[in-house]
Parts: sequence; C-alpha cells; structure tokens
Amino acid sequence: MIPLRDDIPSSTFPVVNYLLIAANLAVFGFELSLGRSLDQYIYTHAVIPAQVVSVGLTADQFIRMTVTMFFHGGWLHVLSNMLYLWIFGDNVEDRMGHFKYLVFYLIAGYVATFAHIFFYPTSNTPLVGASGAIAGVLGAYLILFPRARILTLIFIFIIIQVIPIPAIVFLGIWFVLQLLSGTASLSGQAAQSVAFWAHVGGFVAGMLLVKLFVTRKVNIRY
Repeated sequence: MIPLRDDIPSSTFPVVNYLLIAANLAVFGFELSLGRSLDQYIYTHAVIPAQVVSVGLTADQFIRMTVTMFFHGGWLHVLSNMLYLWIFGDNVEDRMGHFKYLVFYLIAGYVATFAHIFFYPTSNTPLVGASGAIAGVLGAYLILFPRARILTLIFIFIIIQVIPIPAIVFLGIWFVLQLLSGTASLSGQAAQSVAFWAHVGGFVAGMLLVKLFVTRKVNIRY
C-alpha cells in the first residue's frame, strides 16, 4: 500500500515539517557525495547499539542519536520516509504548533532508537533513518485523526487500484506488519537490516505522548 494523500486540510503552514523533509534530503545528498567513504562516515557518526550499551548515554552518543535520524540507506529508504512525513506530518504539526512538533518528533526518534537498542544490544550494525521519528508522527496521527481517509495506491498481483482507506485501518495494518516483522526478525541476523522495533517503539511513543503536545483544538473537516 502506497499512501498518496489524506483528506484533512491543514490550517497552518507546516514550516517545521517541510524543514525536516528538506534536511533529510540535504543530508542524503551529502551522503551521495561521499562516494566510497560513505560506509566509514556512517560507522563514525551513526548510532551503533553495542557502543551505546558499552559506553552508556554520553554526549557523543546523544549527538549520534540525533544525527542518525537524518541518515538513510538508499533512495527507496529516503523517498518512502519523506512521502509518509509529507502526508501525515503537516496535520500533526497543525495541532501541536511548530516548536512542540519539532520536540515531539525528536523525542519519538530517541524512543525509537532505544527500542531498537533494547532488542539488539549486541548489534554492531549502524542504525540509520528517520523511520522511528516518523513512526511517532504516524502514531500521533492515528490518535488525532482516526477517521481521516488516506487515498492509497494498492497493488494486488496485476490489479492496481486507488481507494480511500480510513486512517485507523491504514495505520493499524502498518503497525501490525511492523510488529509481526519485528517478532519474526528476532530469530535471525537478517532482522537488523530493517529496524522494525524502532518503528514499533516510535509508533507507540507517538500514541502515548501526543496528548501532551497538542495545543490547538480544531473542528476537523473530513
């Protein structure tokens, strides 16, 4: 399922959401410019679970946790993440306000990182991507706009359809897939190639924390 847009109009300009998208794309462009030295750069600056467990949460590790949210592993990774952030982030920012949305986004990203470290404490594979923070945005969206409609591109074998799906169904399916994939991945090393538990941790954090950050009550027009 590929989301195309939702039916919730935003009453404010999502400046922070657009800046986050721009920052992620800019950092990815920087990654491309590194060429063959990219792997070494990632290992030097991204979060590595085994290191965090070994040295603890130092200032350096905290900086790594922040920076790692803007690294991505490839075109599909960054474009899919930015698509989800573009569709769901503006409405969440609209309800929280600009500054609170930024704080919420970062906190969700940190919680997602800790969730990944908890399940893979001995992993020496760098954790990269905005997926955990964006998962927090998805969790907040589910709580704030459960009846929103997500216009979705669906592929069923050779059949391609575009249909509106309730947010509670779309995001519910997304979360269950992450949870099942994360559970299945615990049995093998292949698990570490996708940070499913970071997605789960970020999503749950978003659901639990959203009401602490909401500042605007609006009449929602579906």
